[in-house]
Amino acid sequence: MLVKIIILVISVLISVAFLTLFEQKILSYSQSRKGPVKVGFKGMLQPFSDAIKLFSKEITTPYLANYYVYFISPVISLGVVLTMWLMFPSSLGVSEVQLGVVFMMCCLSAGVYSLLGAGWSSNSKFALLGGLRAVAQTISYEVSFSLILLSFIVLVASFEVEGFAMFIPVWLGLLAPPLTMAWFISSLAETSRTPFDFSEGESEIVSGFNTEYSSGPFALFFLAEYGSILFMGTIFSFIFLGGLDLSIVLYLKICSVLLIFIWVRSTLPRLRYDKLMDLSWVVFLPVSIAYLIFFVGFALMAGV
Repeated sequence: MLVKIIILVISVLISVAFLTLFEQKILSYSQSRKGPVKVGFKGMLQPFSDAIKLFSKEITTPYLANYYVYFISPVISLGVVLTMWLMFPSSLGVSEVQLGVVFMMCCLSAGVYSLLGAGWSSNSKFALLGGLRAVAQTISYEVSFSLILLSFIVLVASFEVEGFAMFIPVWLGLLAPPLTMAWFISSLAETSRTPFDFSEGESEIVSGFNTEYSSGPFALFFLAEYGSILFMGTIFSFIFLGGLDLSIVLYLKICSVLLIFIWVRSTLPRLRYDKLMDLSWVVFLPVSIAYLIFFVGFALMAGV
């Protein structure tokens, strides 16, 4: 069991490292430049160079910070992201997790505590403001997450990821395109990606909840952010694109979803914060509730 956990953690961290290289390459070519090309063949070792640089820097600590919460928040953030990978079936998972979808939502909800703890413990107004904005944004879009999942849970009649992936009639993404789009946009907001990166709004709050972090603790937040992006791309492929077996097809699906994540970053500007909250409560909430009522009625009529 310990060996499988170590293999899972190493696999996720290496995938995150090359996801950053993938993002740097896509963003550079979208801006007519080369990107990383110096370290290793075609810049392949650039992620490891960045990791060595980050972890070898001096750790600075604010004078009036709450040290225990300040240092444990990055560890909790990365730990929650790595724990979420236990829900996947097949050899991706380490142990059998019952009610995998519920387990995922619990982990996503627990992730807000590290953001709030980092913002509060830094004893900085900018960090606290960034933490509060990140928590409000995350909680708002988790409501949409829950209702969208409930709609498909009623249809699939399963709380396991296998139930979604083995839904035979059609890909769930094609069955309800508005819900699929709402899920993807909510994933962008959940991971604080452009155009919803308000927790790191440099023009307003310097760098958000991680303003006072440096070196290793900052690198842990960085790994947690990209680990959650990789997780969201994988769970999107499993639920909406019918992926179950570990094959080249599933790999291509995940890479395609991650490419769209990066494509959105290279294309769209940052929204206004009130527009972000309106999108969640005014647009996604009514649509997801309407679909939930429709699927419940359909399931009752069909006798599912």
